[in-house]
Amino acid sequence: MTMSKGIFLVILILNTLVSAVYLMWNITHVSIEDDKKEGKDNQTGYILKGIVMFLCPVVGPMFFFVGYIIYFVFFKKPVDLADVIFSKERVKVHKRADTEREGNLAPIEEALAISDKDTMRTLMMNVVRGDIKNSLASIELALNSEDTETSHYAASILRDELNNFRQRSQELYNKIQIDNELSVNYACIIIEYMNEVLVQDVFHGLEQIDFVKMMEDAEEYLYIHDKEKLTAEYIEWICTLLLNIKEFGEMEKWCERSKYLYPEELSSFTCRLKLYFTIENKEKFFEVLNELKRSDIVIDKETLELIRIFS
Repeated sequence: MTMSKGIFLVILILNTLVSAVYLMWNITHVSIEDDKKEGKDNQTGYILKGIVMFLCPVVGPMFFFVGYIIYFVFFKKPVDLADVIFSKERVKVHKRADTEREGNLAPIEEALAISDKDTMRTLMMNVVRGDIKNSLASIELALNSEDTETSHYAASILRDELNNFRQRSQELYNKIQIDNELSVNYACIIIEYMNEVLVQDVFHGLEQIDFVKMMEDAEEYLYIHDKEKLTAEYIEWICTLLLNIKEFGEMEKWCERSKYLYPEELSSFTCRLKLYFTIENKEKFFEVLNELKRSDIVIDKETLELIRIFS
């Protein structure tokens, strides 16, 4: 046997011993704290490394050895938990979306545009399963569908919901008129209840005006009997509805009340800006705008866009 062959044989024997020792050592010392899946994955990794080391004499062991040295020197650092706070305050809980239902929904406008009867009917069924009261404006669009079944179904739903709204609103309004210790609470209830529907503008003509006036009466009751419960949001709602029915005088009255009760609320400015823009009163519009600029109120993105368009 030549010397070179002897050296090669020694290298093979040493490489085999190193591979076997590495394999046996790591397999028998898998951490008992690992769960079954993690322990099995670790064993598989060790076996694959052992095979590579056996099939690639010298190169295989040197590759893993050098890789470990580089990891140990440059990447292995103690974990700093100084900034880690295990607190619920820093946890954001995200509800999983109902992807199956949401994936089947499409805007009614699109379904009408493509005259897709099956999509339209499926959409109507999905709307019914949800909160119909917040979808009345969309259901109203379905009345124009060429599919008679869809339009008939939409008309039935809309009729029933609007009748329920009329009855419920009148019941709450009558309870306010009793004028007892519960009337203030009923005023708050009717304001929130009516706004959800009236803002969709599903009633037409005098009926919409009558309901807006009914809601305004409820807010007037709060203004007289309990101003603390007359929130800035309530005033903003009635201002928007009055603007839609072009009751500019009444809207200006509520704008002034909002300015008096909530001078630091953004809505007290935006309501006036919308009013003065609509009635084309440039002097008062820019007067309110300059007043807003001088204040410390934080202007949101929607208001900035509103000002940009108005200006």
